Amino acid sequence: MNQSIGQQMDEKTMVRFQWGVISLCFLINMLDGFDVLVMAFTAASVSADWGLSGIQLGYLLSAGLIGMALGSLLIAPWADRFGRRPLILCCVTVAGLGMLASSQAGSPQVLAGLRLVTGLGIGGILASSYVIAGEYANKRWRGLAISLQATAYALGATIGGLIAAQLIPALGWRSVFLYGGTATLAALPILFIWLPESLAFLIARQPHDALARINHLLLRVRLAPVSELPLASDKSGTPLNVTFSRLFSPGLLRSTLLIWTAFFLVMFGFYFVMSWTPRLLVSAGLSNQQGITGGVLLNVGGIFGTALVGLLAARFRLSRILLVYMLTNAVLLALFVKLTANLNLTLLLVLVIGVFVNGCVAGLYALTPAVYDATQRVTGLGCAIGIGRAGAILSPLVAGRLIDAHWQPADLYLLFSFSFVLAALAIGLLRLQRGQPLQTAVATE
Repeated sequence: MNQSIGQQMDEKTMVRFQWGVISLCFLINMLDGFDVLVMAFTAASVSADWGLSGIQLGYLLSAGLIGMALGSLLIAPWADRFGRRPLILCCVTVAGLGMLASSQAGSPQVLAGLRLVTGLGIGGILASSYVIAGEYANKRWRGLAISLQATAYALGATIGGLIAAQLIPALGWRSVFLYGGTATLAALPILFIWLPESLAFLIARQPHDALARINHLLLRVRLAPVSELPLASDKSGTPLNVTFSRLFSPGLLRSTLLIWTAFFLVMFGFYFVMSWTPRLLVSAGLSNQQGITGGVLLNVGGIFGTALVGLLAARFRLSRILLVYMLTNAVLLALFVKLTANLNLTLLLVLVIGVFVNGCVAGLYALTPAVYDATQRVTGLGCAIGIGRAGAILSPLVAGRLIDAHWQPADLYLLFSFSFVLAALAIGLLRLQRGQPLQTAVATE
């Protein structure tokens, strides 16, 4: 953002309009949390209905993640050329229609294709919604604004699970997709009316009527209008391949590679914990119901852990908070299975792991936009998310292969704990590379 307006935005008190924008992004990510995990909620019913093998069900579970990875890499960067708002509206439409169509799928192959399409929409949404929330927050509350989006994701997944548990016995698995698609599309009029374009984007790209649009938004955030357009850092005609290539410019190459490394490793460990913990708890001696309870507690812990990252970021350097989260989570995973003899202690540990493992993801989402300027921010975060999704897709395959090779749960958790140690090393190198707290870098563009 232009330095003068950027400094004013960072230093001013947050007003209702700014919190309203953050709330709209919160709504978007709640819907995404439901849409992403709907396949997990319906997996048992879909498998029973169509008589699927484990491999066939695995393809269905992976299809949405693959779509999200492609959406983050191929669709999200368009927001840095055409705007955050139009991309969000387009991708919400795609995700909602994909969910509705999934409710009518006649075969596993069709459902997998529709899950891929839904994932494309969600992948395009995620980076833009996180970025626009951060761009409308001041310096003090930027970390909270972005990490709340991860909280919304976990909350949407939790609520979605509760809704699915009520709908499936009465109406079948198709009703869950129908409900999710209807809710997603119902949010479109709200977003169309109230979701604004990013000030940072308008100043950096200066599209048609930019001055009038900038002044309108400045009045909404209670800043004085400007008489002329600020100096643009880039014009809207810059090709996407140029925007992408700038991520690897001499000043950003090291940061980009370290962020990508951290995303891959954290998502690799995160999806192991979220996907396999219920089953591995049963393998460690707990009942099936207790294993399911453990899975719910992971998401409940995530709601608190992601919000806590944002609250701490208002007082402490975000990179340091993230290091503490990653290393603490690594220790908890390494010790976890060895402490499962006591049920109450086990469930408490699952809750605490949910706090830290989800907080690691929220911290990365909050940290990444500060590395890039307004013309690269969604591209940078979207590509990082796409690389992270590669780790998410690989994680269940690696864990499944090791389980088939008769690895014990304690050994698996110890192995995956190292992914968080290595991710912490990447963030530590990123922090040492820069001379200022990363979450304040946005203010100095």
